[in-house]
Amino acid sequence: MSTTSNQKKQIRDVILTHAHLDHIAGLPLYIDDLFATIRRPIQVYATEEIIKTLEKNIFNWSVYPRFSQLKNDFGKVMQYREFEAGEKFKVKHLSIKAVKVNHNVPCFGLIISDDTTKVAFTSDTARMDEFWKVINKEKKLSAILVECAFPNELDELADVSYHLTPKTLKRELAKIKNQNCPIYVVNIKPMYREQIVKQIEELDLENLRILEVGKIYEW
Repeated sequence: MSTTSNQKKQIRDVILTHAHLDHIAGLPLYIDDLFATIRRPIQVYATEEIIKTLEKNIFNWSVYPRFSQLKNDFGKVMQYREFEAGEKFKVKHLSIKAVKVNHNVPCFGLIISDDTTKVAFTSDTARMDEFWKVINKEKKLSAILVECAFPNELDELADVSYHLTPKTLKRELAKIKNQNCPIYVVNIKPMYREQIVKQIEELDLENLRILEVGKIYEW
């Protein structure tokens, strides 16, 4: 997890959309780094299946300690908070709704809202319909964050790994009713970033932007 020292002191709630390594690899290292100083347990929000995968393959005493069973001088260092697809749950002041998306493991997009703002995030996905049906029922959506992992030339790889390319992304975005909603592209594979960004720009969609890493967005 790429964080500043100040963010390390503040972040105590983590939502896992799925159990692929690029989405969970930072978690054990993060808890390990903070272990002695954690005063409130790190709250890990995940489905039952994701939790079982973590406990079996990561927090299994062979790869990493089972932090859910450990304590420091202040008490427990990590707790699981289970959620289900379609369920709304609270994380501090935020309301979260988990929506199934189309990936090659159980995976969930998120609709995140507070009293004034609502943002949707696809997580990793390929072509899908259910997520967009849910999105189209939401009112006053401030932004949508959507993945695009591979360039068009690697469409076969994108298909078998259940990801989008700029070409398939354009088809997915056509399913959104509110075509004025700002859309930000995330989860671009670093190896192909320049190629993907160029192809996204060639789509010439006015409300489509690349999310800039390190930039603070306010909606």
